[in-house]
Amino acid sequence: MSAPTPPTAHAPTAEGPAPHGSARVHEPRREDCPWCGSTRLRNRLRTGDLRRHRPGLFTVDACRDCGHTFQNPRLTAEGLAFHRRAVRGAPRDPATERVLALHTAPQRHRGAARAMLRFGEPESWLDVGTGLARFPQAAREFFPYTSFDGTDLTARVERARALGRVEEAHVGPLTDPRVAARLAGRYDVVSLLHHLEHTTDPRAELHAALDALRPGGHLLIETLDPRCAYAALFGRWWLPYDQPRRLHLLPPRNLRAELRARGCEIVTAGHRAAHVPHDLAGATALALSHALPAPDAPWRAVPPTPFQRHLRTVLLRAGTPLVVAAALTDLALAPVVRRTPFANAYRIIARKPRPARR
Repeated sequence: MSAPTPPTAHAPTAEGPAPHGSARVHEPRREDCPWCGSTRLRNRLRTGDLRRHRPGLFTVDACRDCGHTFQNPRLTAEGLAFHRRAVRGAPRDPATERVLALHTAPQRHRGAARAMLRFGEPESWLDVGTGLARFPQAAREFFPYTSFDGTDLTARVERARALGRVEEAHVGPLTDPRVAARLAGRYDVVSLLHHLEHTTDPRAELHAALDALRPGGHLLIETLDPRCAYAALFGRWWLPYDQPRRLHLLPPRNLRAELRARGCEIVTAGHRAAHVPHDLAGATALALSHALPAPDAPWRAVPPTPFQRHLRTVLLRAGTPLVVAAALTDLALAPVVRRTPFANAYRIIARKPRPARR
């Protein structure tokens, strides 16, 4: 069976990714901010898919008023499905994948779970966008008697249930009325760990998460900060942009304001514990991959020659020490960086209000 072709009206060329704007791949461009409605937008970057080398050109804009940063024009559902799914024969750069794995490293998951110890052991916990439920698996170390459930857009969550990592598996977005109706008011904790940036409507996702909480329950959020100084320094080489898969980056003040508008109490907010030390290594890995001969891919009209494929493999291996050195520098600088504007992520814990007593 041949590999699927990308849903675009424009084929990629040897000079670079295809022009964007296909009606099948992109929605119409927005002229206003999806968070605050301001029309004062500025372009932050235009880039191809630097990590998976799939065709297309993607634009990220930012609101001059509230700072919300978003893909514009946004991919359609068809475009998102193509860029998120695995494609047989698609190239993968091991160095970049290892750097990205820091987001889901067990020690990071344990750190997020440990942050909830101060509130006691919850009876029920929903992890949104859980995938294979590696976070609930790590969190059981601290909460052995908690019932963990998970939601995900893919059937991976059902595999997680089969592995015993979650008790209930729900396939579909949390904003789906059918999913929301089943989960309303059931949980003491709902976690959104690096999930909001992948959603088409982060405000609606946030509201749905609050609806799944019981009164007095806690919302645990970790997400990327578009104000990170590395983003301005590296531009499209800043790995957390990860175009075209990340659709929204929310400044902390926007998220705090939205939670307070819903009556929530902000219990904890800060960057130190959430920072992921991978900015230098990520930029190095992306730049290295981009500078080498183009990889083979199912959607290329003319495949690379055997010599080009061999040369890419050899040069990638030769460049690995550069990525390792950058990763070690990230780790060495992390204790200082996480206290500065270079911190790339933040954590918020918010408490849902209880009904007023009469």
